[in-house]
Amino acid sequence: MKSGIYLKLFTSFLKIGAFTFGGGWAMIPLIEREVVDKQQWIKREDFIDALAIAQSLPGILAVNISILVGNKLRGFKGSLAATMGTILPSFVIILAIAIWFVQSYDNPIVERVFKGIRPAVVALIVSPVLTTAKTARINLKTVVIPIVVALSIWLGGISPIWFVLLGGLGGIVYYNHLISRILKRNKDKK
Repeated sequence: MKSGIYLKLFTSFLKIGAFTFGGGWAMIPLIEREVVDKQQWIKREDFIDALAIAQSLPGILAVNISILVGNKLRGFKGSLAATMGTILPSFVIILAIAIWFVQSYDNPIVERVFKGIRPAVVALIVSPVLTTAKTARINLKTVVIPIVVALSIWLGGISPIWFVLLGGLGGIVYYNHLISRILKRNKDKK
């Protein structure tokens, strides 16, 4: 029943794409619940890694995650099924809204509805940040780094690209140091 997984990927990401407001970060709790908890397609740690990769790639976060999950399960065809499920609801909804919005552009009720959705979107964005921080074992000691980076970008006008490069370099140095310690420890045991 190989074709069943493609349909399952499509319908799972279709549900996520159809019922999530607020963009990529708002979709993360739903994607995590579906692919990690409910379907058990990937482990939570792998989801955190996929999230980091999806953020670093150009494009829409939810689409990038769907590509990674689909690819892990069934390669290119899995990626295609998951991606189509993710983007189809948005495409149809945006098309319908565009047709409808032209006719009701200045309607005060429409403005109030969109203003009312904003607080819910903020909560949907904060929720995955907290759960991701918990899974990534971020504590008071490690939270200093993102705060310093955010303030440097915001107040100092430093490009985020420098911090991405610095983080990559720091990761390379850290893991090289870690590997050399492990190799030294193994050599000392012999």
